[in-house]
Amino acid sequence: MSISVLARQLMSQEIFRGLSPLQLTEIVRQSERIVYGPGETIVEAGAAGDAAVLIVAGDAVRFLDDEPAAGLNAQAIGTGSLLSELAMLVEHEHGATVVAHTTVRALRITRTGLHAQMLDDPDLAGHFVDRITERLNRVADELRRIDHALLVTEGVPAPA
Repeated sequence: MSISVLARQLMSQEIFRGLSPLQLTEIVRQSERIVYGPGETIVEAGAAGDAAVLIVAGDAVRFLDDEPAAGLNAQAIGTGSLLSELAMLVEHEHGATVVAHTTVRALRITRTGLHAQMLDDPDLAGHFVDRITERLNRVADELRRIDHALLVTEGVPAPA
């Protein structure tokens, strides 16, 4: 798959939107291309993550419980899904296990590679700080709305 096709797939992810084509191309260039066979584990719950994984082609299954073999709480994951995006930026422990259902072609964006790029391109680091700040602000707003709704439900006057 060409670098430009992979860069377009990255651009479809919220965390990468707004980066220049050159920045996206360099991220793709520094990333690892990997193929997982059916049944192979892509990420494992509880394991330390050192990379985000973009599913470029194929299907996988996310298991939200401790026993993937049981098939409980399984969720289909398809082409274009970005797994463990925080792991490409900071130390991170996977919260779920993801297993390839079909042959999965993926791009591993390693923390080491991305950190090296951010040292060379401080604008890249600023971009990620801005995206994460925006996301945290949205979460905080949503929590305030939930808190307000709970207070109203309980008949407690909402703070002004």
